[in-house]
Amino acid sequence: MSKTLKEFLEEHHLTLNDNAKLLFEKLGLPKDILSKLEEEYGKSDKMSKSKHNTVDPDEMIEKYGADTVRLYILFAAPPENNFDWTDAGIEGAHRFLKRVWNLIVSNIELIKDVSYSKEDFKNLSEEDKKLRRKLHQTIEKVNNDIMKNYQFNTAIASIMELVNELYTYKSKNPKILKEAFENLILMLSPFTPFIADKLWNLIGKEGFTINYPFPQPDKEALVEETKEIPVQINGKVRAKIVVPANADEQMVIQTALNNENVKKWTEGKQILKTIFIKGKILNIVVKG
Repeated sequence: MSKTLKEFLEEHHLTLNDNAKLLFEKLGLPKDILSKLEEEYGKSDKMSKSKHNTVDPDEMIEKYGADTVRLYILFAAPPENNFDWTDAGIEGAHRFLKRVWNLIVSNIELIKDVSYSKEDFKNLSEEDKKLRRKLHQTIEKVNNDIMKNYQFNTAIASIMELVNELYTYKSKNPKILKEAFENLILMLSPFTPFIADKLWNLIGKEGFTINYPFPQPDKEALVEETKEIPVQINGKVRAKIVVPANADEQMVIQTALNNENVKKWTEGKQILKTIFIKGKILNIVVKG
């Protein structure tokens, strides 16, 4: 029985390797054609000097900067694993550092001469509390990932999530932002020391980030006073309600049934049962 090219390659442990990529580059052909071939007939080989498909680190550093290369390598996989180098991956790391730079630089005038103390973080708005909680959750996770588990990739992923939250933060409380930016820069410092030191000085701090203590979480900021609970009706989310963090099942159900969206999907119907996972979700099963 005749075999497909893909089956033949897999049987003999062969692949379309990066020598083909080198050929495409020399001929000026678009490499996306090679990507489509790899998808159809097999992945490219791992980097190997004998196959002439290694990445020149000097070339990458010259193109993207040492911080980007370091960040990409640490983010791409856990330290004990190998990974495939991709242009999309390092370009993504480069875009992330640009996002961090633009986020902080665009708010420099707002926070540069601002100072804060723990007293300033009492009686905050809900949005301010939420951002501080995210900040200190990130600090806690980054500490654990780096110090206990050596999982640099998940630590970086947490920092990326924090940056996303900062971009959606509307209140622009200067003291909240100053605390967030200082800690963000210090958390990035082990991975991207050059950009961290530059941003550190831009926000009005002196010296090098390496000489400052690594951030530690504020345990009070981690305490959640309220919880947002999704409410499902027959398995589909129809509303989200905010309840005290320690709310019991009865309180959550009553709050949900008073919600206008929930009423819309339950009125005139028989509630067969409710399924409640504390602090997570409420599912109401109805008939009719």
